[in-house]
Amino acid sequence: MASFNHVTLMGNLTRDVELRQTQQGTAVADISLAVNERVKSGEQWVDQVSFFDITLWGRLAEVAQQYLVKGNPVLISGRLKQERWEKEGQKRSNVKVIASELKLIGGGTAALPTDSGQSMQSIADDDDVPF
Repeated sequence: MASFNHVTLMGNLTRDVELRQTQQGTAVADISLAVNERVKSGEQWVDQVSFFDITLWGRLAEVAQQYLVKGNPVLISGRLKQERWEKEGQKRSNVKVIASELKLIGGGTAALPTDSGQSMQSIADDDDVPF
């Protein structure tokens, strides 16, 4: 049976980008995204906030670190990845997004440059993720 793993989220960064390098020199950035959903509670509409951990690799990570700060609205596309580990005898797991595309949202954001010097507001990661 075939499967499909794709997610698109739009929200605001909850912290500044954390950029690091793998031992092989590949850039990796971790961000967290707050996504609001409006739901009716009694007679009022309220926001329910969900928080998502997102990892960006390569050029996408470098661009994010250079241009994004806490509070920026962004649209992220990618795939879900479940991580599993054991700590103190307890099995744990976490689901995160591995980003393949990043778009800045809103009029006041800086344009992301391409390698050719032209500007755009969308960066896609065409490189293979190293795992």
